[in-house]
Formats: sequence, structure tokens, C-alpha cells
Amino acid sequence: MTDMTWAQSIVLGTVQGLTEFLPISSSAHMRIVSELWFHDDAGASFTAVTQLGTELAVLVFFAKDIVRILRAWGAGLFDATKRGIDYRVGWYVILATIPIVILGILFTDQIRTVGRNLYLIAIMLILFSFVFVAAERFATQRRGLDQLTLRDAIIMGFAQCLALIPGVSRSGATASAGLFLGLNREAAFRFSFLIAIPAVVGSGVYSLKDAFEPTNIGLQASGGQIVLATIIAFVVGYAAIAWLLRFVSDHSMNWFAAYRVILGTVVLILLGTGVVAAS
Repeated sequence: MTDMTWAQSIVLGTVQGLTEFLPISSSAHMRIVSELWFHDDAGASFTAVTQLGTELAVLVFFAKDIVRILRAWGAGLFDATKRGIDYRVGWYVILATIPIVILGILFTDQIRTVGRNLYLIAIMLILFSFVFVAAERFATQRRGLDQLTLRDAIIMGFAQCLALIPGVSRSGATASAGLFLGLNREAAFRFSFLIAIPAVVGSGVYSLKDAFEPTNIGLQASGGQIVLATIIAFVVGYAAIAWLLRFVSDHSMNWFAAYRVILGTVVLILLGTGVVAAS
């Protein structure tokens, strides 16, 4: 066990904020940066808790949308005449969250152990890039968020489960599924952010007890360092959301796919030459 420094917590909080919403896998970047710069792993629990900061950024950024959806959902429960698109989206978010909650609990140990292997992360970074390319190739982008269906929500919910594998990317998996289903990029990413809220908040709260308990594996952060990293993740994450929604309105996901291939290849080379250890 190695104590985390304040500089390390600042770097990791920044990395979390920058990469949580971009389709490049925040968990992969947290793992890679930890190994390259600090020669150790910050751990899955530290990553999960700092994600609370980025999810707070989502709550603030989409506050008006969230309040509107919650009000419509609550009103629609008791009045069938008020069951419009916002009411349905409320149910869609709930239903889309169920698969990842179940699988996340069932595979907690695997996520925190074998899921941290850099070979796996590098390979998934590369392989899933081709899913992005295929999604863009076959996307019709003919539907907006107001045309979201139950089928879309369920498929995107199952796609979100792939994010349990570091290197896939939560937003990348769900947005790709949305593009395959005919949603436009902004709608796909917006719903991706909405269904991530309960899943990531739940994961972060569930991991709180582990993050503050000393272990003999990886970097050990203090309570203050975790709080600092989470605050930084919130600030940087908020800016990242605003930038990403503007970017995807005019640019394809192929830009992120190219970056992922390059990063994954570099990591494989570093692993093959013994510069970094796989786990």
C-alpha cells in the first residue's frame, strides 16, 4: 500500500472530470494515468467515488431537464392525461438503469480485480473504437429525444452494462446504441447522460465505505484527497459536458475512435516492452 499524494489526487480528479463524459473511458484513463505517472493503481473504489463529482456536474447541467422530467413523471403517475414524453422518459431512465445495477452488484469483485488489467483495457479501447465507426457509418440520425421509445431505452440500458468493462466507455456504448437505433447524436448523448445518473451515483455511494478503508493494494487516498479529487472532477466535468454537446452536434464519434486506437496501441507497446505492468 502506498499513500496517495495531494498532487496525485489533483491529477486524478482532473482526469476523471475530463474523461467521464467523453467516449474514451474514464476508468481506462484513471488506470493508465495511475500506472504511467504513479506506477500504481488508484483503485476502482477511488474511481467510483470521484465519479460522484462528475455526476453532480450532470445534475447541475441538466437541472431544468431533470426537474421537468421528475415533475411530469410524478404528475403522470396519478393523471393519465399528463403522460407526455417527459413522463415516458422518466420511466425509460428507471428501466434502462436496472440491467447495470444487477450486473454491477453481481460482478463487483471482477470489476475491481481482473477488470483493472491493462491488457484488457488496451484491447477494449481499440476494439470498441470500431463500434463507434460502425455506428456513425449506419446512423440515420432521424429522431430526436422527443421521439425516444421504450425499445430505445431498454437497448441503451443494456449497452450501458458494457461500461462495467474498463476501456469501453459508458457514453460511447450508450451513444453508439442510440445512433444504431436512429437517434441523432445530441439525443443519444443526452439520454446517455440521464441514464448514467442513477447508475453512477449508486456505484459511488456503494463504494464509499471501501474507498475510505485502508487496503494493501494500490494507492491509498485520505478522505481529504478524495473530496478534493471529487470537487475537481465536478468543475472539470461540467465544462466537459458543455464542450461535448457542442462538439457532437457537428462532429462524428470517429475523432474519439481514432484517439482510442492510438492510446490502446501505445499501451500495448508499453506493456509488451515491460515499461508498465498489466496489473
